[in-house]
Amino acid sequence: MMHSKKSVVLGLCAALAVTGVSAVAANAAEKEMVLYTWEGMFPQEVLDGFEEETGVKIIYSNFDTDETMLEKLSMAKGGDYDVVIADDYILEQVIAQGLAEKLDTAALSNLGNVNPLYQGQFYDPADEYTVPYGAGIPLIVYDPEMVDLDIKGYKDLWDPSLEDRIAIIGNYRVIAGFTQLSMGMTMNEEDTEVIAKTGERLKELAPNIRMIQDDNTQNALLNGEADVALLYTSQVTAALAENPDLKVVYPEEGLGFGVMGMFIPSDAPDKEAAYQFIDYILSPEIAAECFNYIGYYCTNAAADDLVNPDLVVPEDVTSGEAVRNVSAEAEEAYNRIWTEFKAACD
Repeated sequence: MMHSKKSVVLGLCAALAVTGVSAVAANAAEKEMVLYTWEGMFPQEVLDGFEEETGVKIIYSNFDTDETMLEKLSMAKGGDYDVVIADDYILEQVIAQGLAEKLDTAALSNLGNVNPLYQGQFYDPADEYTVPYGAGIPLIVYDPEMVDLDIKGYKDLWDPSLEDRIAIIGNYRVIAGFTQLSMGMTMNEEDTEVIAKTGERLKELAPNIRMIQDDNTQNALLNGEADVALLYTSQVTAALAENPDLKVVYPEEGLGFGVMGMFIPSDAPDKEAAYQFIDYILSPEIAAECFNYIGYYCTNAAADDLVNPDLVVPEDVTSGEAVRNVSAEAEEAYNRIWTEFKAACD
């Protein structure tokens, strides 16, 4: 799960009201493609470049949460939008509801550039509907000048020397997930009794937590309010840009991958333009521009040499596990232990 795409402001594109003859002329002159995703997912130069290259005008429409996107797409019965980018767990629901087009791979000449590490994921095992666009892996980052401990994994966060010194993101499933990894379990435990044990383990972590904050959590590390932080990928990138001496830990227990994916809705108004856009984004130079801008891990192997090296996952990193959809009963249990944990942190 990779929410908190910087701080999201709902900026819906103003519809251009054109009337009469001019509208006919405009339609003849330019095709339109509706891109639906969070705000700030592409540098403007990339969007402008696509428009210049193809003559297709991009209408950039935003949503604030994955759930909002799913609701709108369901109401539109897979129509209204040409390319959508969303998080892995919601992609699983989109595909299950028949709202995504089965990709014509022959129409994507650059598809071979995708890094196989991000393919064959739980939401699209045969890569039939989605193309990865960035990955996030919450990582531990700390200031080695302030911390004597050699942090190797999640379990080290429970060390008594870190009392009141850790800042963490506010994603309850990610926090429960890394706690379960530290206990040698899966991030997606469904047994409510086991989840209750996770809750007890989390309460033991509470004395070490300085703050729980989802947006710009890296600032706590940069301004000295915290010495250790668990951050989203874009926050890790921002922290290192300000202070390259910070130490990044790829936890030895394994990683919590989150992958964003592009898909074409089942009844997209202009599928041809959609394929053109996805293929354009998959070209190495364009992909590199995008990843350097959004600060997420590069999912395009052909662009690895062109991006900021901090955005390429090291080859020796243990493969990750993504946060998945769980039963309603398990979901309720996760919410309960999160509420108790937050109370213990206060």
